Amino acid sequence: MSTVEERKQLIKEVLDTYPEKARKKREKHLGVYEEGKSDCGVKSNKKSLPGVMTARGCAYAGAKGVVWGPIKDMIHISHGPVGCGYYSWSGRRNYYIGTTGVDTFGTMQFTSDFQERDIVFGGDKKLKKIIDELDELFPLNNGMTIESECPIGLIGDDIEAVAREKSKDIGKTVVPVRCEGFRGVSQSLGHHIANDTIRDWVFKPQDGQESDFDSTPYDVAIIGDYNIGGDAWSSRILLEEIGLRVVAQWSGDGTLEEMKLTPNVKLNLIHCYRSMNYISRYMEEKYGIPWLEYNFFGPTKIAESLRAIAAQFDETIQEKAEEVIAKYEPTANEIVAKYRPRLEGKKVMMMVGGLRPRHVVPAFKDLGMEIVATGYEFAHGDDYKRTTNYVKDSTVIYDDVTGYEFEKFAEALEPDLVAAGIKEKYVFQKMGLPFRQMHSWDYSGPYHGYDGFAIFARDMDLALNSPTWDLIKAPWKK
Repeated sequence: MSTVEERKQLIKEVLDTYPEKARKKREKHLGVYEEGKSDCGVKSNKKSLPGVMTARGCAYAGAKGVVWGPIKDMIHISHGPVGCGYYSWSGRRNYYIGTTGVDTFGTMQFTSDFQERDIVFGGDKKLKKIIDELDELFPLNNGMTIESECPIGLIGDDIEAVAREKSKDIGKTVVPVRCEGFRGVSQSLGHHIANDTIRDWVFKPQDGQESDFDSTPYDVAIIGDYNIGGDAWSSRILLEEIGLRVVAQWSGDGTLEEMKLTPNVKLNLIHCYRSMNYISRYMEEKYGIPWLEYNFFGPTKIAESLRAIAAQFDETIQEKAEEVIAKYEPTANEIVAKYRPRLEGKKVMMMVGGLRPRHVVPAFKDLGMEIVATGYEFAHGDDYKRTTNYVKDSTVIYDDVTGYEFEKFAEALEPDLVAAGIKEKYVFQKMGLPFRQMHSWDYSGPYHGYDGFAIFARDMDLALNSPTWDLIKAPWKK
């Protein structure tokens, strides 16, 4: 029996535990990649199966926690009960430069703290008062967003009308984000909703207005890098070294003004395709700005991406890109020489959101590590098509993997390292498995760029080769 068939059999055995109806639904979301195929053979962007443990979030989490929340000079109001607001507070280590509470607000929490009376009588008046108070308390804010939680959509608060009225009153941008958590099947729709509000409340109001923007042929924007642990800064260093001018980066360490300037750039560079492809496509259609997905995880993909980016410009940029690649090659080689002997042949299972289940694969490969299984929390079909460019034959692929399935696959595939989220971390560590939290780098980072690769390699070595694991063994090693 081939490895592909063995792993298909594994999936069948895992699914046999489910009742028939649940098994039929879940089998569409589990597959094995076969070399040469154009997709991973799994369904995606469907409702999670009731009664199982999913790692997904909601539309509110996608809009506030991912797209809008890291915009540092705006106040982001969680409109609804305090529970959801508190959950979204400063959760992803979106680093930024500024003085918190003065001109930056990324790690502060603002909520309308809905009570029963607000559900009965509505929260529009309360929301208006909150906006007035916040603008008085924090006069250096450059605008606000209103992220609606589930009750808002149920009771019908007109946050759009409030936004229009208060924007005139305070003379600043106020963006209503209709991202109630019950919308869609995961946080992915929240990304899309947030992108649409950027289009309608940031870009469209300035269309046709004269701009004093001083353009150059080398203007680019970094889109969909959330600066986890400083990732966007590492990316920006490389782009500026090859001669490009980074006009805007958002959301991580981003500002409203940078967002407004983005329609002037010559190229949009998108890191997290899943969360920001919508607004990038819109800018291509409306303003004629091309976009390019890039990957700065690991030296192989960094060099490949720098060349692809440079190819969009003239020979000056292309020559500088080669100089930068050559400059950092010795450093990259030293990192590989140091850590590859300690990590060679180690097997990794991943399950993350956004782009990482595919983008991080080459960085592991640069260190000699093998990906035996990977999958996304909230991917769409085009994400899985892109994944085929990264994984090898017989890799197990899972979409919205359940807690039960993930544990059973780990028991059968016997990985040396699991790379997933905080919800999974302690489960696998208690199983005796080294683990890295790949949503926010386990309080480390950055992982992007050449300097990030050094930290990535060190962290994988620390996780795998810690003497701690001599004290506890995975079930299959006992």
